[in-house]
Amino acid sequence: MTGTPWRRRLRYEFDHVMARGPVAAVAILLAAALLFMLGTAVVVLLAGITPEGESAAPFFETFWRSVMRTIDPGAMGGDAGWGFRLSSLFITLGGIFLLSTLIGLITSGIEARVETLRKGRSAVLEQDHTLILGWSPQVFTIIAELVIANANRARPVIVVLADVDKVEMEDAIRARVPRPGRTRIVCRTGSPIDVTDLAIVSPQTARSIIVPAPAVEDPDAQVIKTLLALTHSPGRRRGPYHVVADMRRESNVEVARMVGRDDVHIVVAGDLISRIAVQTCRQSGLSVVYTELLDFDGDEIYFADEPGLAGRTFGEALLCYEDSALIGLRSSDGRVRLLPPMHTPIAPGDRMIAISADDDTVRLATTEPTIDAHAIREAIARLPVPERTLILGWNQRAPAIIGELDAYVAPGSTVTLVAEEPGIEAAIAARATALRHQQVTLTRGDTTDRRQLEALAIQTFDHVIVLGCSDRLGPQEADARTLVTLLHLRDISERSGRSVPIVSEMLDVRNRELAEVTRADDFIVSDRLVSLLLAQVSENREVAEVFANLFSPEGAELYLKPAGDYVPTGVPVTFYTVVESARRRGEVAIGYRLKAESGDADRARGVHLNPRKGERVAFTDADRIIVLAED
Repeated sequence: MTGTPWRRRLRYEFDHVMARGPVAAVAILLAAALLFMLGTAVVVLLAGITPEGESAAPFFETFWRSVMRTIDPGAMGGDAGWGFRLSSLFITLGGIFLLSTLIGLITSGIEARVETLRKGRSAVLEQDHTLILGWSPQVFTIIAELVIANANRARPVIVVLADVDKVEMEDAIRARVPRPGRTRIVCRTGSPIDVTDLAIVSPQTARSIIVPAPAVEDPDAQVIKTLLALTHSPGRRRGPYHVVADMRRESNVEVARMVGRDDVHIVVAGDLISRIAVQTCRQSGLSVVYTELLDFDGDEIYFADEPGLAGRTFGEALLCYEDSALIGLRSSDGRVRLLPPMHTPIAPGDRMIAISADDDTVRLATTEPTIDAHAIREAIARLPVPERTLILGWNQRAPAIIGELDAYVAPGSTVTLVAEEPGIEAAIAARATALRHQQVTLTRGDTTDRRQLEALAIQTFDHVIVLGCSDRLGPQEADARTLVTLLHLRDISERSGRSVPIVSEMLDVRNRELAEVTRADDFIVSDRLVSLLLAQVSENREVAEVFANLFSPEGAELYLKPAGDYVPTGVPVTFYTVVESARRRGEVAIGYRLKAESGDADRARGVHLNPRKGERVAFTDADRIIVLAED
């Protein structure tokens, strides 16, 4: 820098200071204003400039007058003497320039700070909060469920980090979750795959972390990047995280597990929806049962210690609860057993897995069970028969649905697939080679075409599944096509005089109310069920294995069986009696569904999960008992 002109040097230093931001600029202007006022006071004092008729004032008084004229131009209105007036005018003009610039800088600095706060870039200083990384339609359901789950917590906080404007997120959440109760919802703008942005929301102090699949072309890649940034951040905590992530494809799960290791539990959305669709198409009302189990508004699955049952068998323990439904045991080594054999002894340290209203309601009954022994019916063996299933529409879950269905149907069953998407023959052929019990037939056609549907002879099928065309259409367009198909199916069914069980996949939960007019048996709202499971696992990691067992074709599953198979219809019996009747068959009865209430959304469409066992109910031939059974 030797030989550099002093003006350039001064300008360089000035630019360097100003680059530090508004605070540095304000400090320079304050210093300049102070020097200006001191300099003018010295000049006025040395030159002996005073108001007409007054003697020279002390330096401090002269300096104070200079300050007043700099701040308030009106202070010179009564000055006398042209020398003093001109000096005051000079001071006032200098003050106007300096102070107006200073006020402008302060205003700009405040506006910039407010804008920064509005953008959601300030650090979150919460402890024990639930963190949601990413933005998708699932976020609203997740937040709504967490609000219910956190109702008993002292200061619940949900933090959302997404690459979306903070105000936009807050407005959307207020519109979709209008009553958050005591739960405080904090939104921050940033990329979940950026380590610097992650530090804003304090993941190291979070109680649980949820990573929903974003609404992008390749959501799994985004989820894996988020997990990588989260679990390999330099500032991560020493202990394990509790992360639950939504993956769309089974093929990407192994990579996600390598990244997250034991910190992450993966929910495979496509696999989950495929299994529920298959189970529901064969049992009307099952999707409502799963929804009741998965949401926090009602009864959920809890783990409870009960030392008093040690030494008794699982079958005996079923009748020891009146307000809870025992469904399994968790051994002291962590192994989960749903519907173990009835003679299984309960060992010290085993935990009860039960459906109950809350974790503190899983308690032993204080009265003896009331069982109507004369009303218990013996099991009736039914031989499996081949089934005909019709699948209308296509998306990436269709091959998995066909594969899952093969595990349930009897040999000789058939599946007819109607779709118009190009290139699906290869996917069907690849799946067909692994099928053991059924054959697949592809028919090209438009599922909204009435003539095409009538040519299929809908009334000859045992089950109908309507899939949303989510691979090529947006949620609203896909649901609109589904609604048209369902309207045609309802009219064809009414004209034929034979009702065929219809299960439909809806992509947006808001369209379910519109679909009620079609009177389909079940609606599977894909994203809603996945969101409910994400919220459940985020609150209790242990339930993940329970639901994995329930949704698997191996082992115990939920079934809706005719009430008349367990107890006489038309006669009031206690639910204790139903539980005992199911127990003798190696099953666990957890509730019932009343056909008369199946159209009433306010009554959970007739599903009564975990009813009080002492209450009496008179069933009809159309009612169903909800049981946990092997088949």
